[in-house]
Amino acid sequence: MIPTQDASARKKEIDEKLRQEQDTLSFIRKNLEKSDQLTKGMVSILSSFESRLMQLENSIIPVHKQTENLQRLQDNVDKTLSCMDHVISYYHVAKDTDKIIKEGPSGRLDEYLACIAKIQKAVEYFQDNNPDSPELNTVKALFEKGKELLEAEFQSLLTRYSKPVPPILILDLIGGEDELDTQEEVILDHLPETVLQDIICISGWLVEYGRNQDFMSVYFQIRSSQLDRSLKSLKEHFRKSSSSLGVLYSPAVQNKRKDTPTKKPPKRPGKDDVLDIEIDSYIHCISAFVKLAQSEYQLLIEVIPEHHQKRTFDSLIQEALDNLMLEGDNIVSAARRAIMRHDYSAVLTIFPILKHLKQTKPDFDQVLQGTAASTKNKLPSLITSMETTGAKALEEFADSIKNDPDKEYNMPKDGTVHELTSNAILFLQQLLDFQETAGAMLASQETSSSASSYSSEFSRRLLSTYICKVLGNLQLNLLSKSKVYEDTALSAIFLHNNYNYTLKSLEKSELIQLVSVTQRKAETQYRELIEQQILSYQRSWIKVTEYITDQNMPVFQPGAKLKDKERQMIKDKFKGFNDGLEELCKIQKVWAIPDKDQRDAIRQAQKRMITQAYRAFLQRYTNVSFTKNPEKYHKYRPEQVEAMIERLFDTSA
Repeated sequence: MIPTQDASARKKEIDEKLRQEQDTLSFIRKNLEKSDQLTKGMVSILSSFESRLMQLENSIIPVHKQTENLQRLQDNVDKTLSCMDHVISYYHVAKDTDKIIKEGPSGRLDEYLACIAKIQKAVEYFQDNNPDSPELNTVKALFEKGKELLEAEFQSLLTRYSKPVPPILILDLIGGEDELDTQEEVILDHLPETVLQDIICISGWLVEYGRNQDFMSVYFQIRSSQLDRSLKSLKEHFRKSSSSLGVLYSPAVQNKRKDTPTKKPPKRPGKDDVLDIEIDSYIHCISAFVKLAQSEYQLLIEVIPEHHQKRTFDSLIQEALDNLMLEGDNIVSAARRAIMRHDYSAVLTIFPILKHLKQTKPDFDQVLQGTAASTKNKLPSLITSMETTGAKALEEFADSIKNDPDKEYNMPKDGTVHELTSNAILFLQQLLDFQETAGAMLASQETSSSASSYSSEFSRRLLSTYICKVLGNLQLNLLSKSKVYEDTALSAIFLHNNYNYTLKSLEKSELIQLVSVTQRKAETQYRELIEQQILSYQRSWIKVTEYITDQNMPVFQPGAKLKDKERQMIKDKFKGFNDGLEELCKIQKVWAIPDKDQRDAIRQAQKRMITQAYRAFLQRYTNVSFTKNPEKYHKYRPEQVEAMIERLFDTSA
């Protein structure tokens, strides 16, 4: 049980806390009331503010909308004014550009093209918006005038600055590829760079805006003329040089390899230096055409649109190419006429040209890529024509060697080398510089399957066979001609000289190697023929030596008395020898053996044979008394006989 004192204190404490709580509650109530009052005041203020905002908004929005409409109207007015200015400007284009257009584009191409661009836009405007207006016709006419003057400027620039390439520069160009030492490549600047850029600019405009292709015809006509003139000036350079036979080439093409086009063709029988110059000129023109055409194509692709380049280039080169082919045809025709006159040496003019054409053909084909088939076929047609003519001439020449008539007045009286032999050998030697060409020429006429895909070895065998045929025909003809001589000894000397000349000529050149391709024993056969003729000649001395041989002669003892018949027999021996020796030496002295070695060898053989028999003859009758006048019969000492034989075949003695 809690004490009363403690309970009273406890109660007092609780009452105190209750009072404090009541005070706090009263304070909170007062604050809540104030807060309610403040809230009501704030709500009243906000309500008033909202009402004012509503009033403001209702006032501003109509003003804003009105302002926005005004701004839009202003923008429309500005745009309309701008459009009006733009439209009005089209009506002034003709007036603003007329003077510049009529004065032309020369010297101010950029400004001129800018004016034409304005005119073009005016044309487009009037066509779209007012196609019936007179202004459209005005600007159209001005545009056409501007285009016309651009075309004229294109032609004027090309004409004014397109010049033929100087011959010396062309020779540098075609000689540069053959230099032994690496040198700067020769580049042709056909047009000044600024002029070229103007031409390219005009070309581009005419294609894109002018809808015009006529300028391409103008281009190829002008450049075609310059290409042809360049080649003609090169020919004229050679023609002028032919009179003086001076320096034909510029310093840049000196010291070439031997196989360059600057090498002159070999000399031909009966031909002069003028013909050499003509052939050399044509060969150089062929090389020049390739180089100049390549250069023209590089220029053309800068000016002419891609899809028109091949056709325009084809047209550009036609005149120069046709002139080259015509000149080649004329050479072939001249050779044919000469062959009909049996002047077969004329065919040799074809060989250096044909050789060069075939060497140049790959470059030709590359240059003519994309041109018409008729253009590509021109060079092959010329080559075929030359090969056919050449092959025919070769065959006819072989036949002419075989059928050359045996005319007595045409035979060398001294038995030396016949003109037919020297001409035949000279002709064959000319083929050495063109072995591959001549072999291919013969192969081109073959119809066998092996000929259709002939190799260089095949053509070499054909050429060897041909040379052997000519030599065989020559041998048969010489044998026939030798029968014209009444003296068989002179016939033998004639055949000896011709066979020996043929053999020596074969050995001095590569002909013997060509012959040996199909006839390995040709050299031996010729030596045997030569030896046979020497033996045949030596038989002519039998009528001399038969008097001093022991045939049917009795042996006489020294001091023995001879019968009249025996003395006469000995006298006849001496007389027969002396007369025969004198006659043969007189006759054979005027005969000729041009080959000194052969001449000396034949003399030595005769001296040995004659003097040996003569000494034995003299020794046999030295002490035999057969005449009172021995000096009448013993006219010559052995040394004198040798001296007489030594003067054989020596027309100068």
